[in-house]
Amino acid sequence: MNATRDALAQFTAPSIAPPAEWRVSAAPVEYEEALAVMDARAAEIAAGQAPELVWLIEHPPLYTAGTSAHREDVIDARFPVHEAGRGGQMTYHGPGQRVAYVMLDLKRRGPDVRKFVVTLEEWIIRSLAAFNVRGERREDRIGVWVRRDDKGPGCEDKIAAIGIRVKQWVTLHGISLNVEPELVHFSGIVPCGVSEQRYGVTSLVDLGVPVSMAEVDMALRQKFEGLFGATGYALASTENKSPDARSLSSSSVPSR
Repeated sequence: MNATRDALAQFTAPSIAPPAEWRVSAAPVEYEEALAVMDARAAEIAAGQAPELVWLIEHPPLYTAGTSAHREDVIDARFPVHEAGRGGQMTYHGPGQRVAYVMLDLKRRGPDVRKFVVTLEEWIIRSLAAFNVRGERREDRIGVWVRRDDKGPGCEDKIAAIGIRVKQWVTLHGISLNVEPELVHFSGIVPCGVSEQRYGVTSLVDLGVPVSMAEVDMALRQKFEGLFGATGYALASTENKSPDARSLSSSSVPSR
Protein backbone atom coordinates (compact mmCIF):
# COMPACT_ATOMS: atom_id res chain seq x y z
CA MET A 1 0.00 0.00 0.00
CA ASN A 2 2.79 2.44 0.84
CA ALA A 3 4.46 1.76 -2.51
CA THR A 4 1.22 2.63 -4.30
CA ARG A 5 0.87 5.84 -2.36
CA ASP A 6 4.51 6.73 -2.97
CA ALA A 7 3.91 6.30 -6.69
CA LEU A 8 1.06 8.82 -6.50
CA ALA A 9 3.20 11.51 -4.88
CA GLN A 10 3.85 13.83 -7.80
CA PHE A 11 1.50 16.67 -8.64
CA THR A 12 3.53 18.99 -10.88
CA ALA A 13 1.55 21.66 -12.71
CA PRO A 14 1.49 21.79 -16.52
CA SER A 15 4.51 23.61 -17.90
CA ILE A 16 2.35 26.34 -19.43
CA ALA A 17 0.82 27.23 -16.06
CA PRO A 18 1.95 30.37 -14.21
CA PRO A 19 3.86 29.62 -10.98
CA ALA A 20 1.94 29.39 -7.74
CA GLU A 21 2.33 32.51 -5.63
CA TRP A 22 4.42 31.96 -2.47
CA ARG A 23 3.70 34.17 0.55
CA VAL A 24 4.99 34.12 4.11
CA SER A 25 3.46 36.16 6.93
CA ALA A 26 5.86 37.26 9.63
CA ALA A 27 3.30 37.79 12.43
CA PRO A 28 0.52 35.48 13.70
CA VAL A 29 -2.69 35.68 11.67
CA GLU A 30 -6.10 35.38 13.35
CA TYR A 31 -7.97 32.26 12.30
CA GLU A 32 -11.10 34.01 11.06
CA GLU A 33 -8.95 36.25 8.87
CA ALA A 34 -7.15 33.25 7.42
CA LEU A 35 -10.45 31.56 6.54
CA ALA A 36 -11.73 34.71 4.87
CA VAL A 37 -8.54 35.13 2.84
CA MET A 38 -8.61 31.50 1.73
CA ASP A 39 -12.27 31.60 0.70
CA ALA A 40 -11.79 34.80 -1.29
CA ARG A 41 -8.62 33.62 -2.99
CA ALA A 42 -10.07 30.18 -3.82
CA ALA A 43 -13.05 31.85 -5.52
CA GLU A 44 -10.67 34.04 -7.54
CA ILE A 45 -8.59 31.01 -8.56
CA ALA A 46 -11.70 29.07 -9.60
CA ALA A 47 -12.79 32.04 -11.71
CA GLY A 48 -9.38 32.34 -13.34
CA GLN A 49 -8.81 35.75 -11.78
CA ALA A 50 -5.79 34.98 -9.57
CA PRO A 51 -2.85 32.59 -9.53
CA GLU A 52 -2.60 29.67 -7.16
CA LEU A 53 -1.30 30.50 -3.71
CA VAL A 54 0.79 28.86 -0.99
CA TRP A 55 0.50 30.95 2.19
CA LEU A 56 2.82 30.19 5.12
CA ILE A 57 1.68 31.58 8.47
CA GLU A 58 1.50 31.06 12.21
CA HIS A 59 -1.66 31.38 14.30
CA PRO A 60 -2.10 32.58 17.87
CA PRO A 61 -2.87 29.62 20.18
CA LEU A 62 -6.18 28.01 19.21
CA TYR A 63 -7.92 24.72 18.51
CA THR A 64 -9.74 23.89 15.29
CA ALA A 65 -12.51 21.37 14.77
CA GLY A 66 -12.79 19.59 11.44
CA THR A 67 -15.98 18.15 10.01
CA SER A 68 -15.44 14.83 11.84
CA ALA A 69 -14.57 16.39 15.21
CA HIS A 70 -16.16 15.21 18.47
CA ARG A 71 -16.74 17.75 21.22
CA GLU A 72 -15.60 15.22 23.81
CA ASP A 73 -12.14 15.43 22.24
CA VAL A 74 -11.84 18.90 23.77
CA ILE A 75 -10.40 18.06 27.19
CA ASP A 76 -9.52 21.57 28.34
CA ALA A 77 -10.62 24.49 26.14
CA ARG A 78 -7.83 26.75 27.32
CA PHE A 79 -7.80 28.42 23.89
CA PRO A 80 -10.59 29.36 21.46
CA VAL A 81 -12.14 26.52 19.48
CA HIS A 82 -12.91 27.30 15.83
CA GLU A 83 -15.01 25.41 13.31
CA ALA A 84 -12.53 24.88 10.49
CA GLY A 85 -14.62 23.56 7.60
CA ARG A 86 -11.79 21.20 6.63
CA GLY A 87 -11.85 17.44 6.95
CA GLY A 88 -10.65 15.70 10.06
CA GLN A 89 -11.02 16.13 13.80
CA MET A 90 -9.45 18.36 16.47
CA THR A 91 -6.05 19.95 16.15
CA TYR A 92 -3.98 22.72 17.72
CA HIS A 93 -2.32 25.68 16.02
CA GLY A 94 -0.01 28.18 17.66
CA PRO A 95 3.29 30.05 17.55
CA GLY A 96 6.24 27.88 16.57
CA GLN A 97 4.12 25.79 14.23
CA ARG A 98 4.37 26.40 10.50
CA VAL A 99 0.95 26.30 8.88
CA ALA A 100 0.92 26.18 5.09
CA TYR A 101 -2.39 26.94 3.40
CA VAL A 102 -2.33 25.56 -0.13
CA MET A 103 -4.76 26.87 -2.74
CA LEU A 104 -4.26 24.91 -5.97
CA ASP A 105 -6.53 24.42 -8.98
CA LEU A 106 -7.22 20.71 -9.32
CA LYS A 107 -9.23 21.24 -12.49
CA ARG A 108 -6.01 22.23 -14.21
CA ARG A 109 -3.68 19.90 -12.33
CA GLY A 110 -6.00 16.90 -12.43
CA PRO A 111 -9.11 16.26 -10.29
CA ASP A 112 -7.54 13.61 -8.08
CA VAL A 113 -8.01 14.50 -4.40
CA ARG A 114 -6.31 11.34 -3.13
CA LYS A 115 -3.22 12.06 -5.19
CA PHE A 116 -3.17 15.62 -3.89
CA VAL A 117 -3.31 14.49 -0.26
CA VAL A 118 -0.60 11.87 -0.78
CA THR A 119 1.60 14.53 -2.39
CA LEU A 120 1.08 16.80 0.62
CA GLU A 121 2.28 13.90 2.78
CA GLU A 122 5.31 13.50 0.57
CA TRP A 123 6.00 17.24 0.80
CA ILE A 124 6.21 17.00 4.58
CA ILE A 125 8.31 13.83 4.50
CA ARG A 126 10.84 15.32 2.08
CA SER A 127 11.00 18.58 4.03
CA LEU A 128 11.74 16.68 7.24
CA ALA A 129 14.43 14.67 5.45
CA ALA A 130 16.24 17.94 4.73
CA PHE A 131 16.91 18.05 8.49
CA ASN A 132 17.75 14.34 8.75
CA VAL A 133 14.37 13.54 10.33
CA ARG A 134 12.54 10.49 9.02
CA GLY A 135 8.82 11.15 8.72
CA GLU A 136 6.53 8.26 7.85
CA ARG A 137 2.95 7.62 6.76
CA ARG A 138 0.65 5.33 8.69
CA GLU A 139 -2.37 3.61 7.17
CA ASP A 140 -4.23 3.42 10.47
CA ARG A 141 -3.40 6.87 11.84
CA ILE A 142 -3.57 10.42 10.62
CA GLY A 143 -0.60 12.75 10.20
CA VAL A 144 3.11 12.28 9.53
CA TRP A 145 4.87 10.37 12.28
CA VAL A 146 8.38 9.79 13.63
CA ARG A 147 9.44 6.70 15.54
CA ARG A 148 10.40 7.27 19.17
CA ASP A 149 12.30 4.17 20.21
CA ASP A 150 13.80 6.28 23.01
CA LYS A 151 10.35 6.38 24.64
CA GLY A 152 9.72 2.65 24.44
CA PRO A 153 8.74 -0.12 22.01
CA GLY A 154 6.15 0.93 19.47
CA CYS A 155 6.16 4.58 20.51
CA GLU A 156 5.67 7.17 17.80
CA ASP A 157 5.02 10.90 17.78
CA LYS A 158 3.10 12.99 15.32
CA ILE A 159 5.07 15.88 13.89
CA ALA A 160 2.72 17.16 11.18
CA ALA A 161 -0.94 17.12 10.22
CA ILE A 162 -2.85 17.44 6.97
CA GLY A 163 -6.42 18.61 6.58
CA ILE A 164 -7.98 19.99 3.43
CA ARG A 165 -11.18 21.16 1.83
CA VAL A 166 -11.92 21.27 -1.90
CA LYS A 167 -14.30 23.90 -3.28
CA GLN A 168 -14.98 24.21 -7.01
CA TRP A 169 -11.93 21.97 -7.43
CA VAL A 170 -9.71 24.50 -5.67
CA THR A 171 -7.98 23.27 -2.51
CA LEU A 172 -8.13 25.07 0.84
CA HIS A 173 -6.34 24.55 4.19
CA GLY A 174 -3.26 22.31 3.98
CA ILE A 175 -0.56 21.23 6.42
CA SER A 176 0.83 22.12 9.84
CA LEU A 177 4.40 21.23 10.81
CA ASN A 178 5.62 21.45 14.39
CA VAL A 179 8.86 23.40 14.48
CA GLU A 180 8.96 24.70 18.07
CA PRO A 181 5.41 25.03 19.44
CA GLU A 182 4.45 24.60 23.09
CA LEU A 183 3.73 20.88 22.95
CA VAL A 184 1.85 20.99 26.25
CA HIS A 185 -0.89 22.92 24.45
CA PHE A 186 -1.82 19.76 22.56
CA SER A 187 -2.90 18.21 25.87
CA GLY A 188 -6.06 20.32 25.83
CA ILE A 189 -7.47 18.08 23.08
CA VAL A 190 -7.28 14.57 21.71
CA PRO A 191 -5.25 15.47 18.62
CA CYS A 192 -7.01 14.12 15.53
CA GLY A 193 -8.77 11.53 17.69
CA VAL A 194 -5.58 9.58 18.47
CA SER A 195 -5.61 8.78 22.20
CA GLU A 196 -3.33 5.75 22.70
CA GLN A 197 -0.57 6.60 25.17
CA ARG A 198 2.21 5.27 22.96
CA TYR A 199 1.34 7.92 20.36
CA GLY A 200 2.32 11.48 21.21
CA VAL A 201 3.20 14.80 19.60
CA THR A 202 6.66 16.13 18.84
CA SER A 203 8.46 18.92 17.02
CA LEU A 204 11.76 19.45 15.28
CA VAL A 205 13.21 21.17 18.32
CA ASP A 206 11.88 18.42 20.62
CA LEU A 207 13.74 15.92 18.43
CA GLY A 208 16.96 17.85 18.96
CA VAL A 209 16.88 19.71 15.63
CA PRO A 210 17.12 23.43 16.55
CA VAL A 211 16.18 24.99 13.22
CA SER A 212 14.72 28.41 12.57
CA MET A 213 11.37 29.00 10.91
CA ALA A 214 13.19 30.62 7.99
CA GLU A 215 15.22 27.45 7.47
CA VAL A 216 12.04 25.37 7.54
CA ASP A 217 10.43 27.71 5.03
CA MET A 218 13.38 27.32 2.67
CA ALA A 219 13.09 23.52 2.82
CA LEU A 220 9.33 23.66 2.35
CA ARG A 221 9.63 25.79 -0.76
CA GLN A 222 12.34 23.66 -2.32
CA LYS A 223 10.48 20.40 -1.72
CA PHE A 224 7.16 21.90 -2.80
CA GLU A 225 8.61 22.90 -6.16
CA GLY A 226 9.99 19.40 -6.68
CA LEU A 227 6.50 17.95 -6.31
CA PHE A 228 4.04 20.63 -7.41
CA GLY A 229 5.99 22.89 -9.75
CA ALA A 230 7.44 26.37 -9.73
CA THR A 231 6.54 29.13 -7.29
CA GLY A 232 6.99 32.87 -7.49
CA TYR A 233 6.73 35.86 -5.18
CA ALA A 234 4.14 38.57 -5.63
CA LEU A 235 5.28 42.17 -5.33
CA ALA A 236 3.43 42.26 -1.99
CA SER A 237 5.22 39.22 -0.61
CA THR A 238 5.33 39.33 3.19
CA GLU A 239 8.23 36.94 3.71
CA ASN A 240 10.23 38.02 6.76
CA LYS A 241 9.41 41.65 6.00
CA SER A 242 5.86 42.76 6.56
CA PRO A 243 4.11 42.21 9.92
CA ASP A 244 1.09 40.31 8.67
CA ALA A 245 -0.95 39.16 5.70
CA ARG A 246 -3.69 41.76 5.91
CA SER A 247 -2.77 43.12 2.49
CA LEU A 248 -3.94 39.92 0.80
CA SER A 249 -6.92 40.63 -1.45
CA SER A 250 -7.68 37.69 -2.25
CA SER A 251 -15.81 18.93 0.19
CA SER A 252 -13.61 18.28 3.06
CA VAL A 253 -10.97 15.54 3.35
CA PRO A 254 -10.00 14.02 6.70
CA SER A 255 -6.86 15.30 8.35
CA ARG A 256 -3.88 13.07 7.82
